[in-house]
Amino acid sequence: MSTHPSHKSQAFCQRFNLGVPILLAPMAGVSPPSLSIAIMQAQGMGACGTLLMQPEAIHRWAADVRAHTPGPFNLNLWIPDPAPQRDAAHEQQWRDFLRSWGPAVAPDAADAKPPHFADQCAAMLDVKPAVISSVMGLYPPAFVQAMKAADIAWFANVSTVREALAAQAAGADVIVAQGIEAGGHRGCFDAHHAQDQLVGLFALLPAIVDAVKVPVVATGGIGDARGIAAAFALGASAVQMGSGFMRCPEAHLPRAWADAMAQTQPEDTVLTRAFSGRLGRSLSNAYVRAAHSENAPAPAPYPVQRALTAAMRDDAVKANDVERMQAWAGQASRLAQAAPASALVRQLWHDAQALMPH
Repeated sequence: MSTHPSHKSQAFCQRFNLGVPILLAPMAGVSPPSLSIAIMQAQGMGACGTLLMQPEAIHRWAADVRAHTPGPFNLNLWIPDPAPQRDAAHEQQWRDFLRSWGPAVAPDAADAKPPHFADQCAAMLDVKPAVISSVMGLYPPAFVQAMKAADIAWFANVSTVREALAAQAAGADVIVAQGIEAGGHRGCFDAHHAQDQLVGLFALLPAIVDAVKVPVVATGGIGDARGIAAAFALGASAVQMGSGFMRCPEAHLPRAWADAMAQTQPEDTVLTRAFSGRLGRSLSNAYVRAAHSENAPAPAPYPVQRALTAAMRDDAVKANDVERMQAWAGQASRLAQAAPASALVRQLWHDAQALMPH
């Protein structure tokens, strides 16, 4: 098959029943059905980050979306880390530190347990989306076999060429190449090396395209038609955008967060463990700067840190206070438009095609 960009994208769209090769990034906590519905109505692919969702919530999300549009969507789940090492004295340091940033942190806050991974996997199989994607590692072989038996495609999110090769060997149907520009959590398989393997999309994407035989989706720092066209020139079969859709009204983002993204230059975002214990890219706000200071404790491991900061994060959203919010944002956030998502998808693809060779 020709490697002309349009041929790759056409083949991808045909395979996944899409009209445009633009995918919504599955963002845990920022995946309202309304955003996927709008993108799917423009013939893109919807998505939901199910990390924080119980099985019944996963079923409810899918039912809400399917009640409005029959298009394809992607359900995403993190591969669990090993159980964290707990340190009571260190957790107390964080409770003391957080006292000036929000409500008092309950003594048992860090005991909170995430939803059960196996139950979430079973719920995703029950829903039978077009795509199930992984991040932070690879699904167990038995679950990969179950996906294939159900004719569900596996999209594996990776951040290095080595991870891409491992995902292909494990049976991934599509590789999602995530550049360091991406907002939110880094998709690194090994949390300990996340800060040592900071590869930008322009370097990562062609290297992965050259290394694997399956289609590659580009994500991270793509915010407008120029980024979309560039991704196709570098060998992508489709693009995935998160921050680029977060200012759309259907995303229901807190106003202060959405407004701050519009003013955010690439250098105004920062990689931090201060919210969850896992490395993620957020706006550089007052809390992050304080948490990175010499006087702050080192971040606790994931998900302990996430549980400790939950009260502050919830309070910040209620107060519309972006200086304390877990305000994930990619380096191309300023390109995000406060436009209806369906119209934005159509406009992005129209403009990107005009920039691509015919």
